[in-house]
Amino acid sequence: MGAPSLETLFGPGHRADPYPAYRRWRETAPVSQPYPGLFVLTRYADCAAVLRDPRFGHAGPGQPVPFFQPAQDMPAQDGEDLLTGPGGRPARSFLVLNPPDHTRLRKLVSKAFTPRMVARLAPRIGEITTGLLDAAQAAGGPVDLIGALAAPLPVIVISELLDVPLDDRDRFTGWSHDMARGLDPDFLLPPGVRERQVRARSEFAGYFRGLAAARRRCPGDDLLSALVRVHDRDDVLTEGELLATCTLLLVAGHETTANLIGNGTLALLRHPGQLARLRSDPGLIGPAVEELLRYDSPVQLTARAALEDAEIGGEPAPRGSVALALLGAANRDPGAYDSPDRLDIGRQPSRHLAFGQGIHFCLGAPLARLEAQIAFRALAGRFPGLRLAGEPEWKDNVVLRGLSRLPVALR
Repeated sequence: MGAPSLETLFGPGHRADPYPAYRRWRETAPVSQPYPGLFVLTRYADCAAVLRDPRFGHAGPGQPVPFFQPAQDMPAQDGEDLLTGPGGRPARSFLVLNPPDHTRLRKLVSKAFTPRMVARLAPRIGEITTGLLDAAQAAGGPVDLIGALAAPLPVIVISELLDVPLDDRDRFTGWSHDMARGLDPDFLLPPGVRERQVRARSEFAGYFRGLAAARRRCPGDDLLSALVRVHDRDDVLTEGELLATCTLLLVAGHETTANLIGNGTLALLRHPGQLARLRSDPGLIGPAVEELLRYDSPVQLTARAALEDAEIGGEPAPRGSVALALLGAANRDPGAYDSPDRLDIGRQPSRHLAFGQGIHFCLGAPLARLEAQIAFRALAGRFPGLRLAGEPEWKDNVVLRGLSRLPVALR
């Protein structure tokens, strides 16, 4: 059987387990061009090479990417774009920018996410995790681990970093879901998703515009106050860029980490020997998280555009060509890993692509790793009888792969 079409690959038939389809594609057409100007990459070496190659970057505003229409390039609700940058152009988060703008914006935010700064958050993350698990245990009976732990933990952490009022967190959780769903290929989206994505983006911006004004009047020690001070003092961060950055931090800090905790817990429950191994040797928590990231990555694919004439897997890629790097496939490539479909929490080294590579390597990786380590350590150590209590349910999302429901028995 040959490789499936993109429509089939990303369709609901492979939602629960896309990896056999990835394997067929990698074995039959590791570098393919299903449409003119679009390269689909499934091997680790090819994906890593494109992510590191400065000749590849993100498509600019108005530059079409096959199957994708980024929300950053769409008109805002009622024709008003609240995220404006220099010269009135739409402000885009540094996630989708190229140097030098990417370098400038990332540098401004990166100080809050250094390993040393993130390590200081460990006691508080531990307190939040304990509180969430206390509440789940007190409820008795099976619980949905996504709603009980995986989703709220990263929301609370990133909210406290930005000092977002507790009463507002449910609002932007909904916005975050709408933004994340809109990252998927156009042909997979039902009617109304793009409209909800644009509306969420505008409402996010309006919310943070008000919050930034409040921080300007009464600054604190939070990350938002620090970003406001940078904007006011040096004028190197426009208001539109500030709002786009805050939106990115909330969406990325929430959705991907929630998926990591959910996907990783399911993998451990389906491999009880590995869960028992972690329980008996908590010192494995570091490599365990890396292996769970590799085994079922929260981010399954990413796109890069050729900024100049280049090559992909030995094939010429003219300027404007787009490479679709299937990170989930690359992380199961037998050319990069021994027995890649086997979960091994002691695997060394783990050179996965779950956080990307190159200049766009995930800025929040230290925080995501810390939250996951604390969550998995608590689950393994506190609940020796942890087990599945029903069928997991997957979100419709393709780019950000994660569970919508994970029923478990804690006792």
